[in-house]
Amino acid sequence: MSKGLFITGTGTDVGKTYVTALIVKKLHQAGLRAGYYKAALSGASNITDSDAGYVKRISGISQPEEEMVSYLYRDAVSPHLAARREGNPVSLSKIRRDYAKVCKRYDYVTVEGSGGIVCPLRWDEKERILLADVIKELELETLLVADAGLGTIHKTVVTAEYMRSHGLSVKGIVLNCYIGDEMQKDNLQMIETLSGIPVTACVGQGEKEFPMDIEGLTLLFT
Repeated sequence: MSKGLFITGTGTDVGKTYVTALIVKKLHQAGLRAGYYKAALSGASNITDSDAGYVKRISGISQPEEEMVSYLYRDAVSPHLAARREGNPVSLSKIRRDYAKVCKRYDYVTVEGSGGIVCPLRWDEKERILLADVIKELELETLLVADAGLGTIHKTVVTAEYMRSHGLSVKGIVLNCYIGDEMQKDNLQMIETLSGIPVTACVGQGEKEFPMDIEGLTLLFT
């Protein structure tokens, strides 16, 4: 039976796609049937040049591009605004069907979110869908990616509290761009203390492998 894990971040450009790629790569290189899925992606005209294409290149998976993303928008804006400009608004039923198709082919499916946890995917007169709604629809637990540097304590703790208040389970936190200096070590300790959530991995700049053993990584998937 397929297992999934949702990767979200404290905001845009914190390294969510980079961390996702390393996770999928780790699973794939361990000989596991690893797949990827993203509900909505904006800022690209094709899958190859998108976040999904990056994950495919870095991880080495051979998954067909057409099953990796449900909604692709050209404009580099929030999906709800991109859909308003370009048409083809997000539907939770399509996302559920597309995700189920990926799950039929792969044992471990890493699902990447769009932007931060409060990213609107659709906001019109017919329906209002936030990223949290997708996580609930797919019944997934999450891994929260945050930058290791200055300001991360506030962003990470506030994001984690928002997720908890909306019924989302955070299994762990990944600190990206981690160099292990005094400030970053303190950031790690304060995040764990204030959020009550473990920092499960610290990823350095230019890291080629996800710094967790495969047994621990697979346990994050449910």
